[in-house]
Amino acid sequence: MVRGDNGVWTAKPKRVVVLWDLDNKPPRGPPYSAAMALRRIASRFGDVVDVSAYANRHAFVHLPNWVVEHRRERRELDRLERKGLAAPSEPYVCSVCGRKCRTHPDLKKHFKQLHERERQKKLSRMRSLKGKKRQKYKERFISGNHKYDEAARELLTPRVGYGLASELRRAGVFVKTVEDKPQAADAALKRQMQHSMTSGVDWLLLVSDDSDFSDMLRRARESDLGTVVIGDGRRALGREADIWVPWSGVESGEISDDMLKIEGREEEAFVRDEGGFFTTADFVETDDDEESDVDEIVVERFGRVRISAFSEDEGWAGEDGERDYSTIHAVGLDDDDDESEEDDDRTQGAHYQLSLSGYCSQMRLRRDLFLVVESGYSSVFSAGLCRL
Repeated sequence: MVRGDNGVWTAKPKRVVVLWDLDNKPPRGPPYSAAMALRRIASRFGDVVDVSAYANRHAFVHLPNWVVEHRRERRELDRLERKGLAAPSEPYVCSVCGRKCRTHPDLKKHFKQLHERERQKKLSRMRSLKGKKRQKYKERFISGNHKYDEAARELLTPRVGYGLASELRRAGVFVKTVEDKPQAADAALKRQMQHSMTSGVDWLLLVSDDSDFSDMLRRARESDLGTVVIGDGRRALGREADIWVPWSGVESGEISDDMLKIEGREEEAFVRDEGGFFTTADFVETDDDEESDVDEIVVERFGRVRISAFSEDEGWAGEDGERDYSTIHAVGLDDDDDESEEDDDRTQGAHYQLSLSGYCSQMRLRRDLFLVVESGYSSVFSAGLCRL
């Protein structure tokens, strides 16, 4: 429980950590959209405290097929617009200064000659400054110029890759480039998973299909840590987690609340009886053989305790002449009875207690007595008391 600013105590929110194996599961679309969709899924489990992505250099240099196709279509459309064979329905507008251009190549030419050149001048000016002056200049003209950043992402083509790392950082993802060694990203992810298990997080989301993380997921579950695997198929890694979510559904935003429920774990159910007490007696199953051994089981309620009693027929002597105590029943006090019934019950109870105390050494119990205590209430279940 934590106390808020308004003085109200609320339950402590769950802490969620997201680990992304970019070598195994790169985004199939725009990286920024995929990262934001992943954060939305993680936020359903609690507060997202960390989102980390690990990959080697090749993941940031490689061009996926969708990027290659998009650039090819853009070049073909620019060629048609330049020759006048294709005309846009509306003119292109510069998002920095608002100037209108007839074709897309004209817009790119305008942006490079004016805004990109001005950007380079500001960067040169920033490099000449030092200390606080440099920091203030950077915040005002470089980092705070969001219009230029948005236009540059659309018009300028990165020299290397397609801007995977920069787009993930824009979505709040910590991007780590590991060494160009086999299993280097897996080793870094395992170290981060080990750190997460000891830092007090409640949920761990792993975006990968690599079965090498199966042992780490088992250790996480043994540490009472909720695990979620996001991948293309429920393979060996997905079966080790509490919840498996398809990666395609995360990117498209088609994940329902039913898909985020933990499978194989059912909450304990308790039934409230007429008196307002919780009991699990309705869940106890009895065999037919046990019922045949007992003449009759009558369930009576004495205050907060449920007990089983036999019929009230008093068969004191058996066929062999010995006393038969199979029909002895328990007698208790009921607050709802009148005074006359209470006196009779007390008399019979004292008589039976004296009889039981004399012959208690001759009685055998062939059924166990189970005492179940739940939620501060006691329920006593007796399977039966057989005859001698």
